[in-house]
Amino acid sequence: MTAAPVSVIPFRIALISTGGTIEKTYDELGGVLSNKVSVLDMLLATLELRGVSIDRVPLLNKDSLEMVDADHDLIADTAEIMSRNHDGVVIVHGTDRLAATGDRIHERLTTKGGAKKAIVLTGAMRPYEMRRTDATQNVTEALLAVQICAPGVYVAMHNRVLQFPGVIKDPRQGTFVKA
Repeated sequence: MTAAPVSVIPFRIALISTGGTIEKTYDELGGVLSNKVSVLDMLLATLELRGVSIDRVPLLNKDSLEMVDADHDLIADTAEIMSRNHDGVVIVHGTDRLAATGDRIHERLTTKGGAKKAIVLTGAMRPYEMRRTDATQNVTEALLAVQICAPGVYVAMHNRVLQFPGVIKDPRQGTFVKA
């Protein structure tokens, strides 16, 4: 006798994309890397995503150095809204201003009684298009972290998960650390 297949309700993840190095593409005519189109769908297509359902939320496509306070507020507001009807939220973000956005989300949620779900930010030091990119590893780590972390705001990159507040980018190490 064969057992009936077990029905698994997928873990629903809102994946908010904001641009950053991870999504930069090379413009052959201009000879520069820039945020023109999102590459996340191509990246996600290379992953085996059993047991999860991902809702893509293309919010911005900016280099984080160009972000202003209103952008951090928009990302924080969107993360809070998405967390209401998803099991977790992953935000793909530029690394230069990622800590500012993580702090903003943490502050906002703290004034509202704290995070109810895990919200995980990630990015890359090298674009997805490059041969030696860290993009695939970091997105994979964020997709796993959002499923297993307690409610709160985190960054997942380079085989580490750190909780806000107190997360900063260490340019010498090329990653994030606790202050």
